[in-house]
Amino acid sequence: MLKNLGSTKTLHNGIEIPYVGLGVYKMKDPAETVQAVQTAIQSGYRSIDTAAIYENEESVGQGVKESGVSREDLFITSKVWNSDQGYDSTLKAFETSLKKLDMNYLDLYLIHWPVADKYNDTWKALERLHNEGLVKSIGVSNFHQHHLEDLMRNSTVKPVLNQIELHPRINQEKLRDYCASKSIAVEAWSPIAQGRVLDEPTLNHIAEKHGKSPAQVILRWHLQNDVIIIPKSVHANRIKENGDLFNFELSLEEMNQINGLNLNERFGPDPDNFDF
Repeated sequence: MLKNLGSTKTLHNGIEIPYVGLGVYKMKDPAETVQAVQTAIQSGYRSIDTAAIYENEESVGQGVKESGVSREDLFITSKVWNSDQGYDSTLKAFETSLKKLDMNYLDLYLIHWPVADKYNDTWKALERLHNEGLVKSIGVSNFHQHHLEDLMRNSTVKPVLNQIELHPRINQEKLRDYCASKSIAVEAWSPIAQGRVLDEPTLNHIAEKHGKSPAQVILRWHLQNDVIIIPKSVHANRIKENGDLFNFELSLEEMNQINGLNLNERFGPDPDNFDF
């Protein structure tokens, strides 16, 4: 059983990633972002997930620097955006991200979306960054099985992780099983479906039984499915609540009830029909 916010999953390359991190998508206000990052780290979080397109890498870097926790004890992720994909442009984009974060390396760098005819060249750039020690681990985001198969046919380094939209309305069971068969970790973005399922009676009933919030129940469901999570919040009480997941456990019956809420319903774009 996972013990606390410091609990990690070992990726197939031997690197450990915290099971719970702070997501910073749509955090536009610099001061608010710095504060959220500091609050998370001071509450025990050790992982922060950002991306070039979020336009807040500088604030994340500042929050990390001012947190009082050494960089080596933290796990920082960023992503290359679609318009920067391709070999040379990815290398440049990475340099820009590193500069904005004011860091010497990243723990994880992801391809944000599988841009057709580009992601294989982008991956070659990520392999180079990995070989040069500028990135400890490389992975992908929003890749379907067929994207992963194509990528692995054309690469020498296998992605350590696939970050996908994943919540009770789209539980991605087939893709999770495929990733597990290839030792590729799965990380959920939008793990509580942007709050859209919090009034679901099943979740509220389970939450009541455990004295927890529906959001905590969903996040716990992810963890028991061996999924890494990056819930986003700028509110100190919510950041702490989202990390308070280690003093209860869902029964098999409760897990199955939440699995039963699946409708294969996306709230974000489908990677096969995304306007890149």
